[in-house]
Amino acid sequence: MSKAKIGVVVFPGSNCDHDAYNVCKHVLNADTKFLWHKEGSIDDRNVIILPGGFSYGDYLRCGAISRFSSIMTDVIRFANNGGIVIGICNGFQVLCESGLLPGALLRNENLKFICKTVSLKVENNKSIFTGKYDIKENINIPIAHGEGNYYCDENTLSELISNNQILFSYNENPNGSLFNIAGIQNKHRNVLGMMPHPERASEKVLGNDDGKRLFESVVESIL
Repeated sequence: MSKAKIGVVVFPGSNCDHDAYNVCKHVLNADTKFLWHKEGSIDDRNVIILPGGFSYGDYLRCGAISRFSSIMTDVIRFANNGGIVIGICNGFQVLCESGLLPGALLRNENLKFICKTVSLKVENNKSIFTGKYDIKENINIPIAHGEGNYYCDENTLSELISNNQILFSYNENPNGSLFNIAGIQNKHRNVLGMMPHPERASEKVLGNDDGKRLFESVVESIL
């Protein structure tokens, strides 16, 4: 039985926190609870999810204010000590603003909010986040963002490629992301950031459960 204890952080403006909670708690039957952003500690949690949404109204830049929430001090400490952290959409933006992942998420190339299901390619299945996928497998996951255009400098991109840090790429780039990047992990392979929403594609009743294996990969990695 998995010993995963998942904490879903709730910021003002989060709107995918309940989706992530539902998948972890009711689909995977994992020990899951919400963590309010003003809390000073992640308590006994060994997996942290920063969900999608519009934390703090996306003022200044997406994720720029959330990075200074009280709980983020402990999330950063936890990640730097090898703890598992997953940032989805706005959570990915928060991780980049926090320095836990390299690069930044810019306005979509067409300057429009995009909400649709896209095709992704699994670029690396040797990670705790993608272990239940096949290498180069194509999966369908929804996106919903206005600032999902991943960007980093040339040296950082070279490192991402050489270190196998790119986990997901877009088959048809919807937002202008550099190198078609949809999701990356950090050098130590314990922090994932991705713009698509696997929590919205984790139940057959929703018509697609391609995202479920991401959460299963993480939960089953904690024995």
